[in-house]
Amino acid sequence: MPAGRTVKTENRLQPRWRATTADHVVGLAWSPDGKRFAAAAVSGPITIFDAGLGTVLATLSGHGFGTTSVLWKPGGEALFTAGQDGHVRVWDTTLWQERAKWPGGAAWVEHLALNADGSCLASAAGKIVRLWDTATGAMLREWPAHANTVSALEWRPNANQLAVAVYGGVRVYDAASGDLLRTLEWKGSPLCVHWSPNGTMLAHGNQDATIHIWAIGKNADKPLQMHGYPTKVRSLAWDFSSRFLATGGAPSACVWDCGGAGPEGTKPQMLAGHEEPLSALAYQRRGYLLATGGPEGQVCLWQPANKKAPQIGTDRYPSEISALSWSPDDQRLAIGTASGDVGVARLG
Repeated sequence: MPAGRTVKTENRLQPRWRATTADHVVGLAWSPDGKRFAAAAVSGPITIFDAGLGTVLATLSGHGFGTTSVLWKPGGEALFTAGQDGHVRVWDTTLWQERAKWPGGAAWVEHLALNADGSCLASAAGKIVRLWDTATGAMLREWPAHANTVSALEWRPNANQLAVAVYGGVRVYDAASGDLLRTLEWKGSPLCVHWSPNGTMLAHGNQDATIHIWAIGKNADKPLQMHGYPTKVRSLAWDFSSRFLATGGAPSACVWDCGGAGPEGTKPQMLAGHEEPLSALAYQRRGYLLATGGPEGQVCLWQPANKKAPQIGTDRYPSEISALSWSPDDQRLAIGTASGDVGVARLG
């Protein structure tokens, strides 16, 4: 399906407002109540928007040399950011002032990951992973330096375990003891890692244009491998049921059915709505709708279960879609672009 095709069904993605930020949007984070969201620019500044009106509530200085990550604490009282100044910064979300600054362990802190209740924050800077108590600011532990640069972090749902991706595979650690629980070995470079919501599967997209899926607790020593992507796979998204995995790496979103004996040896559902390999994708938090974004500036909304007409909405921006994020109630989609445009579209 070429970009711009007329969709016979009613467009369910209704633009509400648009605004601009300082630069390329590298991250979007909604407040837990859905009333605000933060947009981080690659050059450093972080803009806080009123999610309903699009007005700017505050602009934070962010990180010198550039911001890399932004997360909102589940309780709503703090915002965590990381950047190329070597620090994790904690911002008060009432006064919009910096509350604390934690050293990341290297010149560039690239990745942050919060556990489910927001009590622990993991940070990755180069080869160093540190764990922080978000209430006190105490560093709970630092793991021995990995052999290579950490490319991704993610907490396992319903478990106090942290997945760390580096060249050579993924390491899964017990956060309480610090013990290495398992090593998912693979001679290659994972670029992104994503647990299924039920915590039974872990997927990573790779530099060599493949994805690997590990069935944790079943056959964790041998991954399922899907290949044939035209480019490296930088984005993954599980649906809330943990059955379907959407992947980037191509102009079409590939949706793999991981239920039953799948997905190895099966054909994915191909959702074709972009001109170039996807730059962003996101499933609803508790729903079945999938949003995708491409370098051509198109946002597509999909209902994959509708096999005959899965595309149910579109929106268009003047530059590459760099970030997508669903609101806590799954009714609004925040959109960020490479030129600094941001906006919110609502389900119609």
